[in-house]
Amino acid sequence: MLKKLNSIYLEYPRVFWIIMLGMFIDNLGGALIFPFFGLYITSRYNVGMTEVGVLFSILAISSLIGSLLGGALTDKFGRKVMIISGLVISAASTLLLAFAPSLEFVYLAGLVVGLFGNMAGPAHQAIIADVLPEEKRVDGFGVLRVIANLAVAIGPAIGGFLAARSYTALFISDVILSSLTAVFILIFVPETKPQLAADASGHFSPEESLGQTLVGYFKVLKDSVFMVFILGSIFTALAYMQMNTTLPVFLRDVHGLPESGYGILLSLNASMVVVLQFAITRRIKGYAPMKIMTWGMIIYALGFSMYGYVSAYWLFILAMVIITLAEMLVSPTGQAVVAKLSPTNMRGRYMAAFGFSWTIPSAIGPLLAGVVMDNYNPNWVWYGAGIIMLISAGIFALLQVKASDRFDLTHLPAADSAVESVTS
Repeated sequence: MLKKLNSIYLEYPRVFWIIMLGMFIDNLGGALIFPFFGLYITSRYNVGMTEVGVLFSILAISSLIGSLLGGALTDKFGRKVMIISGLVISAASTLLLAFAPSLEFVYLAGLVVGLFGNMAGPAHQAIIADVLPEEKRVDGFGVLRVIANLAVAIGPAIGGFLAARSYTALFISDVILSSLTAVFILIFVPETKPQLAADASGHFSPEESLGQTLVGYFKVLKDSVFMVFILGSIFTALAYMQMNTTLPVFLRDVHGLPESGYGILLSLNASMVVVLQFAITRRIKGYAPMKIMTWGMIIYALGFSMYGYVSAYWLFILAMVIITLAEMLVSPTGQAVVAKLSPTNMRGRYMAAFGFSWTIPSAIGPLLAGVVMDNYNPNWVWYGAGIIMLISAGIFALLQVKASDRFDLTHLPAADSAVESVTS
């Protein structure tokens, strides 16, 4: 086992593992808070899920602006500076949520958190694509999921312990971990932004101005194949995000399940990813990515819809197992596809556009689910999630038929300049 782990470690450049460690520390802070955020709002301010949905809409809309600006700044100024800036600003804005005196102030704090806290998102994705050659990216994003879910496996247990005593302690812990990560990245991670390539005569093209970098988003919008992929991803996220926003309140209010019961489900999800993700990623990387995405959506549909028609806790666990299997197929494949489709000099903007596939669902998903939860049969949240996942399956199946050549992840081009410079 030690030999196997060591061989896996040696397959990747040292800077990749440094980045993974930094992301683990930061993800651990987020894992303390996010699973209990809906519970925190509803209990502290004595409101329903509709108000929680409004807050998530504010976070999502402001995150869209922050992510789009962050993607352009990532391509303009580099990955490292954006990651550090995002961590520092995120830590400061989280304090606003910790000490918000009223729900209205929470809405205002949510605007700030969304705008500045998500600016580093595209840089996180771009830096991994920078340091790995194309043939290693599916595996690399699989490792990222293992790291992130290891944090989620640990975080909710710690978060539940802290939340039982003080929700404020959750936010303070996240602030401390974000600040530590910023210092860690500053000291140990090099800048990975690809260098400009010279033309045949040895001259370098002038670097884009910030305005030109922002205008470059129009090139992303003209990539019709990528935009259809984004559409499928939007539907996927619309259903998936209910697991972290609506599900804990649904299980508490409809089935009387305590917070600890939901925490076990979330820890199961994370633990499965930690144990199985890397092995599954290695087995699927030779298959057509859109076929993997299609089958993943069908499995998702089964798992999410189960919460609408089962009531025994062991069946809640089974549903989570099914959802996690789909997640391990879909998530690393989708991230590798975006890296494949994005030109090297526009990687930050493509990653920001991919983040857009979560912004719309974040803006409307919890709000729609909250309206259903508060006014109609709550089970329809999960019936609807299953239907939406099947729509996503249809979109990805269409892409496999119409544009399979764009998604070929088996082509092994020479490593780009960023990979060569960072790993040398």
